[in-house]
Amino acid sequence: MKNFTLLLLLGCMLHFSGFGQEKNGIVPVAAKDFTVKLIKFYPNPATTVINFEFQQGYDKSYNFQIYNFLGKKVLEINNVSVNNQVNLSDFNRGVYIFQLRDKSGKILESGKFQVSK
Repeated sequence: MKNFTLLLLLGCMLHFSGFGQEKNGIVPVAAKDFTVKLIKFYPNPATTVINFEFQQGYDKSYNFQIYNFLGKKVLEINNVSVNNQVNLSDFNRGVYIFQLRDKSGKILESGKFQVSK
């Protein structure tokens, strides 16, 4: 059994030995690292306000929604602007989900933030 474990470990080491190493000046990067984020939000966790800023071009017809962790919509902003500040005075402590949708209803980006009071 010890020989089998040693062979398995050695095989794994040989298989993954080249992962993440530079080859011809190129460092492999996971595909998820190329995801372009449309929205920057801060601070997170938030207490009184949270800011949502578009990092790239946007369309005024975008729809922005915030849901509590139970799935109830707590805020909706139609015709968003480049900078959107949300007052959290009516939000309870917890985790919230945001969604940015285009005019056809397709989700362009979603994320989560925390309110801590």
